[in-house]
Amino acid sequence: MSTFAKTIFISLVLFVFQLQSVIAQCAMCRAGIESNVSDGDTSVGAGLNMGILYLFVAPYLLMMVIGFFWYRSAKRKKRLSL
Repeated sequence: MSTFAKTIFISLVLFVFQLQSVIAQCAMCRAGIESNVSDGDTSVGAGLNMGILYLFVAPYLLMMVIGFFWYRSAKRKKRLSL
């Protein structure tokens, strides 16, 4: 097994063990938002929703930028090889 494969495997194992602490945060966020909404403050909920959208869009935007540069590079290589 190469060192790269070992690194990936160890990273995945550590990631799986961290999922439990990440899942625990959801209940804390929900409780905080419910208490703020019951007090009449909806700004925290709106801020959390914007944060969720940011975290949702960022990886797709990054993949689109990488794909664009990959496409442009492949197109340039093809044009130079002709």
